[in-house]
Amino acid sequence: MIRHICMFTLKEDNKERNIVDFFKRAEKLKELDVIKKFNIVKNAEKTPASNYDVALVFDFDTVETLEKYQKSPQHLEFGEFVYSVRVDRACIDYEL
Repeated sequence: MIRHICMFTLKEDNKERNIVDFFKRAEKLKELDVIKKFNIVKNAEKTPASNYDVALVFDFDTVETLEKYQKSPQHLEFGEFVYSVRVDRACIDYEL
């Protein structure tokens, strides 16, 4: 099993609206049956401003299914949106 975590800091302009859009658009990724566990999270209020704003935490059976997800049209479309509203990104993929 592979856990895929991607965290994003969003641009300050329209940040709250972009967080809402992030969640709405990320929900569409649930359509992909290669994702075994699916979580979209937002940084808790009153935590350090240096924390990332939002994150995706997904589990996949294998690295190959993770790669299939990353090449899917749904992910590519979501990635275009995220690229337009983010200022920073961090990602890790690790075995469970």
